[in-house]
Parts: sequence; structure tokens; C-alpha cells
Amino acid sequence: MMSALLFSLAILIFPLAQGLQTPNCNVADQGSTLQVFHVNSPCSPFRPKTPLSWADTVLQMQSNDKARLLYFSSLVAGRSIVPISSGRAVTQNPTYIVRAKIGTPAQTLLVAVDTSNDAAWFPCSGCVGCSSATFNSAKSSTFKPLPCGAQQCKQVPNPSCGGTTCGFNLTYGSSAVSAAVVQDNITLATDSIPGYTFGCVSKTTGTSFPAQGLLGLGRGPLSLLSQSNSLYNSIFSYCLPSYKSVNFAGSLRLGPKSQPIRIKTTQLLKNPRRSSFYYVNLMAIRVGRRVVSIPPSAFAFDPNTGAGTVFDSGKFLNTMFRLKV
Repeated sequence: MMSALLFSLAILIFPLAQGLQTPNCNVADQGSTLQVFHVNSPCSPFRPKTPLSWADTVLQMQSNDKARLLYFSSLVAGRSIVPISSGRAVTQNPTYIVRAKIGTPAQTLLVAVDTSNDAAWFPCSGCVGCSSATFNSAKSSTFKPLPCGAQQCKQVPNPSCGGTTCGFNLTYGSSAVSAAVVQDNITLATDSIPGYTFGCVSKTTGTSFPAQGLLGLGRGPLSLLSQSNSLYNSIFSYCLPSYKSVNFAGSLRLGPKSQPIRIKTTQLLKNPRRSSFYYVNLMAIRVGRRVVSIPPSAFAFDPNTGAGTVFDSGKFLNTMFRLKV
């Protein structure tokens, strides 16, 4: 019997003066930098109808993290909890949101961003089980369904062929999602990406489906970084806002020219078993000046089991768990 450990890094930020700011929900995206806000922000259409207290908000997000941990535990060798393919399935509602403009003329959706997901998928008109905010493909002059023989049809989870059009099915937390594989222009900030491949969702069940879709920032062939490599050279960074932020306080910076001048880096590791994830070589955890008493072997990167430390924009708390296989 062996134990494998997967550690997920997230950032929790507490603002010093919550409640003193006036919400500004109309901050414009500039260049290759997108504004990011938390799903519970006053600017978010997905915030709770009844405002939650600080303590209740923390408890709610902690509960969501438990659902996401079930997904990560399935990635360790010897266990299979949910159907996965290179990190394309995730198990909680989105935490951080950006504006994406799809089609010609552009239609704006507020989509979740997730570093542990690859393909993008957006709810389309007529979608059963989706919210009222959808992408109307009939109004876009650049919309194009992909045929079953297209290369992208081989890169989606559980591909299918309905007549001549490629489709796919996936599990997203408690939701089941059905979508067609299509292409259309997508605009992020002021950058336009023509012929972007994504899923046009026609049906969903359950409560985990992001209301206006998802944009994957993983390492797979259908992720944003792969499809826009000629534009951004697969380079991005993000600054996540506090969940108590009142507006678009964070940013998603795309491409080498959008990055901060002074920045510290660490090597990203690749796991052939989970090729979409961003692994790092965590050595220790320090609280103040004291190093937490956890042996370095607990954080060790192991490509054979999927163990190691990953950066995940979809989690609220830094979390460590052990799975015996």
C-alpha cells in the first residue's frame, strides 16, 4: 500500500478596508489585460441574492472546496471518481470571472477562468437547463460547427457524432454537459482570436454548471494558451482579487508584453499523467518565521501517481490531502 499526496495552492486575501469602496462595475479591459472579479462581488450577477456575512461566506467557499477535492483525489493513480480527460472536468462552481466577447458582432458573457481546465464551453441559445444569458450563434456571421472528422473532435472528452457535426459530453461536478464542437471569433480585452474552438452547450443538468460558461487556461491543446500561442506565446499571469472585492480588482495578463516588469519565477513541472495541470516543486511551508513540520517527501512530485503541488485558480483555500492506493 502506498500513499500519494496532492497539494493545491490558492491565495486568500483580506482587504483592509472592506465596505469603504464604491462599486465600479464598468471598468474597461485594456490591451491584453482582462479585469477579474470574484463570483460573490457586488458586480457579479451570480452573487447570493441575500448578502452573506463574512463568516458565512468563508464557510460556503470552504464547502465548495471540498467538492473540488473529490475531483483532485480522482487524479491519483488507482482511483477513478469522475470521468476525466486531461483535466477537462472540474467539480465546483466558478470562483473568478472575466468578460469574453464571442462572435461577430460580439456578444458578451461573464465566464469562469480555470487553470485546471482546457476547453472553453459556453451556453448557446435553446440550451436546456442553462441560464437566460446565452450565446446566440444564429446572430454571428463567423460561427461554424466542426465536422466529425475535424482534429479538434479527437481532443474533447467523450466525443460523439450526430449526423455530420461533432459533439461531446462531460461531467462537471454535479452537472452533466452536452455540447457541439464549434468555432467562432473570441475577443479578450482588445485582442481578437479568430476561429476559436469551443463547446456550444445544448443541455446541462445539475447545479455546478457555470451560468455563462468557462474559459480553460490549462496546458491542453484546446486551452486558451494553446489556441492563442501565436498571439500570447503561451504566457499569462493573474492577480486574483479578494472575494470581498467590490469590483474588477484582479487582472488576467496575456502575452509577454502584458507582464509586470519585476517578477519572480519558479519552474513549472509537467506531469505526463495530468498534462493540463501546473505543477510546482514545493519544498516547505512557512508560517511567519517558523517552518511547518511536514517532511519534504510529503510534497514530492511523482509523475507515476499524479502526486505533487498544483496551482489551481478554482480553489479558495490551500489544501493538502492524502490518498491511499
